[in-house]
Amino acid sequence: MTDTARESVAASLEQDRVESHLNPPASYDLADHPVPTGREEIWRFTPLKRLRGILDGEASAAALTWETTLPAGVTLTEVGDAEARELGELAPNDRPSALAAAHAGGALLLDVPAEAEVAEPIVLRLHGESVDDLVWGRLLIRVGRHAQATIVIVHTGSARYSALTTALIGDGAVANILSLQDWDDDAVHLGRDAIRVGRDATIKHTSISFGGDLVRMNANVEYAGPGGDAELLGLYFADEGQHLEHRLFADHTAPRTKSHVLYKGALQGEGAHTVWIGNVLIRKVAEGIETYEENRNLVLSDGCQADSVPNLEIETGEIEGAGHASATARFDDQQLFYLRSRGVSEKEAHRLVVHGFFNDLIRKVGIPSIEEKLLETVEAELAKNLLQEDAS
Repeated sequence: MTDTARESVAASLEQDRVESHLNPPASYDLADHPVPTGREEIWRFTPLKRLRGILDGEASAAALTWETTLPAGVTLTEVGDAEARELGELAPNDRPSALAAAHAGGALLLDVPAEAEVAEPIVLRLHGESVDDLVWGRLLIRVGRHAQATIVIVHTGSARYSALTTALIGDGAVANILSLQDWDDDAVHLGRDAIRVGRDATIKHTSISFGGDLVRMNANVEYAGPGGDAELLGLYFADEGQHLEHRLFADHTAPRTKSHVLYKGALQGEGAHTVWIGNVLIRKVAEGIETYEENRNLVLSDGCQADSVPNLEIETGEIEGAGHASATARFDDQQLFYLRSRGVSEKEAHRLVVHGFFNDLIRKVGIPSIEEKLLETVEAELAKNLLQEDAS
């Protein structure tokens, strides 16, 4: 894409840029992100008291421990605040990510060179030592033009962690980015993953949440040129007392772009709460786009709550297709009856139904080692509650 073409697209998008109720304006200025009261639309599902002071947080010397697997040619370097912005970092759109930008002390730049074909996954392992630690994170991922890369970010241990992550996917690039929240039971994690998809580029973004006391992930996608394709996947499994919240915003800012969303979750145990908010905005300039979002929740026991809210805002009728689906249900009695009638025990029938519920999503991840871990983790989650109840 030439500089002239980029300027033309940027000018068109700026003229078309209108405020949407689906997503708050982005800004680095903390004054633009006041402390929420819980009455705001974007905060009404989040138990603010359980954020443990993150929204009032100050600069902190605490940090997560990083272990990295960086294939040849891939670099991870520190950049200052001004350089991060100049490189194209997408501005925060809520208070936690604005605080992260203000207090992280610069950003880490993960750089995949243009034309590189990175066969081995790039892995970032982030570990926290204590929930007493308030940690701010700021990561800028740059996948160059026509590059191919898989990036896995794993969170373990415990902390109060707020992070701003930007992924810039160059023209014609193919990227697979996965974020795994596998925290200890007391951790709090607020994350914004902001993605800009280049012309004819492809991004698969997967957000997976199992651990933590409260996890709130916010994935945002916009398009820098025509032909961009985004697949947004999510998997979560909430246990007793856990709050797992996933929000996304697909902003179709260019014509002939695509977004396909599939999130699935399961809940078990008293007080388990999941939230999924799926927002899609099709702007006037975005003719010929295609979008579909789907959220499915499986309730495994009493005392759980699953909130699921899809939203679609369309400003042009010249589109290929747009739709959404959302469902929350308990076990399918017909499925269970079918399995029981063929000699399968009740415990095994429940197990098979849950694995079947997640299996198609897990196979879409496209990273064999992660797919295997997810199958094992679902089994471990079942062992905590459902299978124990069946055995009693």
